[in-house]
Amino acid sequence: MAETENKDINKEDGKMKSMSLGDHLEELRLRLFLAIAGLIVGFIIALIFGKFLFGIVVEPYADAVKLTGGTPHMQAIKPAEKFLMYLKTSLIFGLIFTAPWVFYQIWKFIAPGLYKNETKFVYIVTPASAALFVGGATFFLTVIAPLALKFFIGFDVGVDYVETNLTLDHYVDFMLALTLAFGIAFQLPIVIFFAEKLGLVTVEKLRKGRKFVFLGLFVAAAGATPPDPVSMLSLAAPLYVLYEGTIIVCAMLKRDSKKKETESAEKDE
Repeated sequence: MAETENKDINKEDGKMKSMSLGDHLEELRLRLFLAIAGLIVGFIIALIFGKFLFGIVVEPYADAVKLTGGTPHMQAIKPAEKFLMYLKTSLIFGLIFTAPWVFYQIWKFIAPGLYKNETKFVYIVTPASAALFVGGATFFLTVIAPLALKFFIGFDVGVDYVETNLTLDHYVDFMLALTLAFGIAFQLPIVIFFAEKLGLVTVEKLRKGRKFVFLGLFVAAAGATPPDPVSMLSLAAPLYVLYEGTIIVCAMLKRDSKKKETESAEKDE
């Protein structure tokens, strides 16, 4: 009887056929290969458009210097510095370009172990996660970086002869690190979504914790951006909007799930 019930549950949930350890390892090898191959293709594409992409990274600095009345100037001290920074920029942008492909390969690896009702969420989460990553990186480069650089370069220490002379490697490392950091920070909705699905938090708790999250996001933003209100607000505000949006999505899915459970119970009766 119990065996029959288990079969019915598996059929109802649509659980896929189990895989052996060898099959899992083979699938992992395939997905890693495809993900790395995608990254290589993305890197090559980024190399082709390398000068344009490098300009995207450097342009915020040039604009910030011009706004403060200066002339853009940056030093490359090491012989291979320009070449290495060019490669590093292409690599990071290649990662950003291929983020959807990499997330898709991760999904294809975990999909066989999921039930049908779990798989439908992955169909939503995977493209959303990739879009949020790319969106976060783009948001930093287009909004936060110009504000941050304008603040840093134009900051007055009260001494006229102190000049800002940046080296290329330090500047590029700074920009690329924060570009990735913003892409990762924009994964906040995905973390909250899975936490709610795993029962670690509830929609009610998320709503009650608004004021603490609001404060926490501003504290985190203050540490990740220049200490001026505009830059801090530019990061904290979109993250809080994403937080509220995630609550709405979780509430809608929960309401839909309860509705289906009620309809199923009525049919059984």
